[in-house]
Amino acid sequence: MSTFVIFDLEFTSWPGALEQNWSAPGQLREIVQIGALRLREDYSVVEEYEALVRPVINPQLSTYFTELTGISQRAVDQYGLSPAVALGDFLGFCQGQSVLSYGNDMVVLGENMGWVRARGEEIKHSFLAARFLNIQPWLNTIAPVTAPANVGRLWQVLGLPKPASGREHSALFDCHSFAAAIRHLCNAGATLPEGCLYRG
Repeated sequence: MSTFVIFDLEFTSWPGALEQNWSAPGQLREIVQIGALRLREDYSVVEEYEALVRPVINPQLSTYFTELTGISQRAVDQYGLSPAVALGDFLGFCQGQSVLSYGNDMVVLGENMGWVRARGEEIKHSFLAARFLNIQPWLNTIAPVTAPANVGRLWQVLGLPKPASGREHSALFDCHSFAAAIRHLCNAGATLPEGCLYRG
């Protein structure tokens, strides 16, 4: 049976950063947490991936970020992987798969890969060994009620049971919310966009 991956990122942020598109000096979208699920064609979960990542340019997390995500500085300092290792591990998890996001998280992924390479570090797997797709437009078209919702609230706006323990703005919880929305819509007759079951 074919599988595909859905993923979500949490990255450094500050008050007003989203509205200003991270344009203030020194405000970069450094990945702090990666969450991903591998799903079967029947939308059941095969495997989970989760990693904390230590930001390099802004190693001290903002209070805004820690309150938003629940990710503490201590946890990142103690358990965070280097960006090169985390990105390599995640891309290894994605190899030969379609990798779906709710939004353009693949752009943030690309930015972080660029910074790693600019520091002369190696990432052990290729971005090109997977097919990244943003299916937010599809999902919002099928279920317009989701349009104003972030990925961690999809389950809520669709009136679904809470899909996992945890909270919104935790990458793995947000993946479970995303998976619940996909499962619900497809079981109701929707069809995922072409390419979502890509085999690399």
